[in-house]
Amino acid sequence: MGSFDACRGEVSDDRHDAKRRKSVIVTEWIYAHTPDNSARFVLGTVGDNPLVCVGVNPSTAAPGSLDRTVSKLQRFAMLNGHDSWVMLNLYPQRATKPQDMHATYSPELKDENERQIAEFIGGRRLELLAAWGETIRARSYLSGMLRGIVSLTEATSCGWRSIGAPLKTGHPRHPSRASYAWPLHPFDVQSYLRGL
Repeated sequence: MGSFDACRGEVSDDRHDAKRRKSVIVTEWIYAHTPDNSARFVLGTVGDNPLVCVGVNPSTAAPGSLDRTVSKLQRFAMLNGHDSWVMLNLYPQRATKPQDMHATYSPELKDENERQIAEFIGGRRLELLAAWGETIRARSYLSGMLRGIVSLTEATSCGWRSIGAPLKTGHPRHPSRASYAWPLHPFDVQSYLRGL
């Protein structure tokens, strides 16, 4: 598959209004992906208090070009006192539809995803937003991916949250289908895993 590329740079995300204002808001991005961009491991903004979202798989979002899910995550972060946000995923393959994900997971992608997540967490106690919704059922291997990610977060006692109460099926809500009025609730990820 080849090497993986992570880049950090400064990208303006508010240029449309630059003519009326004398300054442009500049955001420092965190963006880790494969060289061919077929997989994304980390996308977010740099800050001291990020809201870290864990979804199923990345779609089209990239620095300066956010999709609906990541745009909503950005707003949830701001509304809940975070100065930044980061999007992680159970499986890093880009696919706009979950049914387009690999039928069988790539061990190389899984390992690199977990390496990138561990590097991002870096021993910090972060707030993680469980946000995969019902889509975790799209592929049988996704629950195993979640177990691997949870094990990475246990050493630093990261706290898990969900947007509002979980769905009737017990799955946490996906951000694109959630109201900004819903608070972030504690999410018992270990109980959830026992029920999968």
